[in-house]
Amino acid sequence: MLVDSPPEERAARAAAPPTRRGVRAAGLLFSAAILVLVALASIAVGAKELSVAQVWHGLFQDTGTYGDVVVGERLSRTLLGLLAGAALGLAGAVLQALTRNPLADPGVLGINAGASAAVVTAITFLNVTSLSGYVWFAFLGAAAVGALVWFLGGSRSATPVRLALAGTAIGAALYGYVQAVMITNGAALGKMRFWTVGSLASATDETIVQVLPFCLAGTVLALLLARPLNAMAMGDDTARALGAHLTRTRALAMLAATVLCGAATAACGPIVFVGLMVPHLVRSFTGPDLRWILPYATVLSPVLLLGSDVIGRIVARPAEVQVGVVTALIGGPVFIYLVRRRRTTQL
Repeated sequence: MLVDSPPEERAARAAAPPTRRGVRAAGLLFSAAILVLVALASIAVGAKELSVAQVWHGLFQDTGTYGDVVVGERLSRTLLGLLAGAALGLAGAVLQALTRNPLADPGVLGINAGASAAVVTAITFLNVTSLSGYVWFAFLGAAAVGALVWFLGGSRSATPVRLALAGTAIGAALYGYVQAVMITNGAALGKMRFWTVGSLASATDETIVQVLPFCLAGTVLALLLARPLNAMAMGDDTARALGAHLTRTRALAMLAATVLCGAATAACGPIVFVGLMVPHLVRSFTGPDLRWILPYATVLSPVLLLGSDVIGRIVARPAEVQVGVVTALIGGPVFIYLVRRRRTTQL
């Protein structure tokens, strides 16, 4: 016999904690607020400390004073950090879903290596010396390697294992080429050493304009792939039963990751651990649903990148430590802790 719940029990259920969806949405808003604070810190903190009033004046009442010029330069640096961080985090999340490997990052498919090889070639053999020139060569190198990995991985019959193996092999070969050229060419070594570490210090409005369309296009494409990638995570047979087109989804995921990682690497150099650690950390509290992982990675990856950049400016003031060094120093121990303390979520 069914008995209706007493009023006290119904009231308790009504006062229960919000649904998991609501918690995730609230967490995303909180993450966005953290990003705003870190972005403001990125503008205010550096070799010259700026007050809130100076930052406000430089942003909204620019009269060309020294403080306003500093704010303008740091604003460009911050905007590039926002774009590059979001791109790297999204690329890492997409690649982890594509390869079904929670430890995958943009380096697994050789995209960083392709960009590095293109830049060192442009410097050594084509005498390209400007950052605006590096951007296009780096992006073309990343795109070429992405296409080559897709072809060698089997194209229509591509599988996560084939793609990862093809990317690892190509990446190893290209990094060998980069090291060989840099060792035998002192000029290339001098010009490449800061770019290969990863830095936001050379950010300009021109660089932002160049990479912005690619970052926006890659972001939209990656977010649209959340549902089909979720279906693929349950296995190829189940994905087909749910109506997912496997070849098309893998091709578009490769394209999105290549565009995002290529744009970020072209502008800032190969920055490590952002695309690896942030999606893995996000997955630990959102679960495996990419409809939440991708937005969270888009917001929290710039937090890590800009926060690391601020730390690099503080610890070596008035000089600075490149952001790629700081992300490696922070990301390595934190990621080891996460792997040891948390069960790696199966993709």
